[in-house]
Amino acid sequence: MIHTDHAALRAAHAGGTGLCTVVGIDGSFSRRVGAQMATQGAEQGAGADASVAGSLADVCLERQLVGDLAQMAPGVVPALQRYGRGSPIIDFRLPCGGGLDILLDPAPDRAALAQVVQALDARQPASLPLPVPGDAPPHLLRARPYIPALSLVLLGEGAELTATAALARTMGIATQVFAKEDTGALRLGGVPQGAQADAWTAILLLFHDHEWERTILRWALDTPAFYIGAQGGMRARMARLDDLARDGVNETQLARVTSPIGLIPRTREPGVLALSALAEILGAYEALHPLA
Repeated sequence: MIHTDHAALRAAHAGGTGLCTVVGIDGSFSRRVGAQMATQGAEQGAGADASVAGSLADVCLERQLVGDLAQMAPGVVPALQRYGRGSPIIDFRLPCGGGLDILLDPAPDRAALAQVVQALDARQPASLPLPVPGDAPPHLLRARPYIPALSLVLLGEGAELTATAALARTMGIATQVFAKEDTGALRLGGVPQGAQADAWTAILLLFHDHEWERTILRWALDTPAFYIGAQGGMRARMARLDDLARDGVNETQLARVTSPIGLIPRTREPGVLALSALAEILGAYEALHPLA
């Protein structure tokens, strides 16, 4: 699953689950500010036996946080703790040599967590207030923003469509598939029946028969999708842009159509194309994150 950004948030719903949030980074670290880890059993002092959701990249750090949360008395206020460089915990260091400011909350506000989860399930961005002490440095994160999970609309035919759908679903991406052969949902000159695309959706056309694209692209450009891509080389790109321009699509909208697709040029294998296109889509989605 790729959506680990929400894993700790959702796990922290449960009673007895503590939540750790990176609110400041001094130097380099392999996670962003706002990275979170939830520890089940924190309020009961489960210690090393506690289960963990989310990832802070460093196993030793995660074990340290599990232990530190377990030592916090039930009902205690959240604590801001420094780890690594500049930390009073002299027997613990981070391999990267940097320092982290982490908020340890043994009993996070479950109602606030529920509101954020409800918003994300409704495909809306949300923000979780963090109980950072008032005297903490002003640069530390005080509200953790979230964006809805990536979704994907695939339209096309053949091995490329099959390979991309299979890889996307293996990665845990919510995927709607509309095949050329599925006449009940997709027909020449029509739009995909029942397709849903919001600002957190990527739309990818994988047709060899490019005459299918014209109406579908006009539909896609009427959605707020953050990515619209169409398979094919530069000749196919110029032909489809000319067709859309004749339909009255302006230059700003035309610029939303990505083609050729993917990070690997001139792919010849369906699996490679799938990997290349999804990597490009994931990069564009990652750039949408407020903390990217």
